Amino acid sequence: MKFNQSTKWIQVGLLAALSSLALPQAFAQDAGTRIAAVNVEKVFNESNLAKASQTKLQNEFMKRQNEIRDSAQKIKSAAEKLDRDSAVMSEADRVRRQRELADQDRELQRKQREYTEDLNQRNFEERAKIAEKANQALKIIADQRKIDVIIQDPAYANPKVDVTDDVIKALNNLK
Repeated sequence: MKFNQSTKWIQVGLLAALSSLALPQAFAQDAGTRIAAVNVEKVFNESNLAKASQTKLQNEFMKRQNEIRDSAQKIKSAAEKLDRDSAVMSEADRVRRQRELADQDRELQRKQREYTEDLNQRNFEERAKIAEKANQALKIIADQRKIDVIIQDPAYANPKVDVTDDVIKALNNLK
């Protein structure tokens, strides 16, 4: 019986020794893997396509933004006037004006929500276009440099493996 137990321990020891020999070889095969990193937000903020997209969105939404700001200013002015004049107004007039202001304020809030939702939707659409082009640029860089893996927004990346500036340049050169 002792012979069988010691045989098992020898087999386990032999298996462990063989696997420890194979493990460095497995890592050696992966040592050729080329990895790069990219800062996505920097691409979305600094590329010419992103800047043009931001300008386009600002122009597209400027009129609505100004209308909302003007409406808010009118409501504020009307509320201040009501506060000043409320002492000399009849109760019915004061209540009517308060309701009108509340209605105007609700309408303004609705317009602000719609504006925010529309702006967010358009921003998402524009970012999707930029992301599609950035992925094309990443593919070009990966092919040129024979990179196997590109990691987006790692917690840390050595500057040697950061290809963000190259992606921005490639993205700026895409038609």
